Amino acid sequence: MTTSRRFADRKVDRFEKNITKRGAVPETTAKKGKDYPVGPILLGFFVFVVIGSSLFQIIRTATTGGMA
Repeated sequence: MTTSRRFADRKVDRFEKNITKRGAVPETTAKKGKDYPVGPILLGFFVFVVIGSSLFQIIRTATTGGMA
């Protein structure tokens, strides 16, 4: 079975159009750097836990005289 010349030309044209489009990424698919992966409430809670834990450890160390 042979393909028709018109069908083959159409496939070649479609392939050549695809070649010229390579590397042209539309701007809508590129991620903007302004969106945070976590929300501000979760980030605030994490900072509160870390700083609160370190302050609690300092106070406990100071009250026991440094001997844990």
